[in-house]
Amino acid sequence: MGKLYDSIDERVTGFIEAQKMFFVATAPSGHGHVNVSPKGHDTFRILGPHEVAFLDLGGSGIETVAHLRQNGRITFMFCALDGPANILRLYGKGHAVCFDDPGFDEKLALFGDFPRARAVITARISRIQDSCGWGVPLYEFKGERDQLLRYNEHRSDEEWRERRYTGNALSIDGLPGLVRPDEAE
Repeated sequence: MGKLYDSIDERVTGFIEAQKMFFVATAPSGHGHVNVSPKGHDTFRILGPHEVAFLDLGGSGIETVAHLRQNGRITFMFCALDGPANILRLYGKGHAVCFDDPGFDEKLALFGDFPRARAVITARISRIQDSCGWGVPLYEFKGERDQLLRYNEHRSDEEWRERRYTGNALSIDGLPGLVRPDEAE
């Protein structure tokens, strides 16, 4: 039987901090594709008893940002891949601050040594629930993959920005993704 928590307390914090991977889920309003993305590296932060953030390093799609801009709904899931079985979900409303948005540098500073990121996602958490996790297999952590960080190392800031804007302009459902500051409403 799952347990509900009133806030992100010490037990919840300890569990989250012990995980090497988490998942982010969002969906557009009405019809469209539900998106679930695995995340690694040290890219999740607890900002308060009902507030979290994660560093969106980038990828091939822009679903999370597009969905948050449309309706704000977001769920984070952490699974114990070693140790005692457990699954933890954080449900809430999120907001994306992208690399060219005001306030991005301050949010990026929460994550230490990441030179570039597409966005920082913050979320106000309204429901915190765990469940047994008995169906989750055991895995051994061997290390982080470095391809995502290496992929853009050789690109200038201008080239990196342009690739983000052209490659992340629309979600797979046609929702706006990254918008150049001079094109923003």
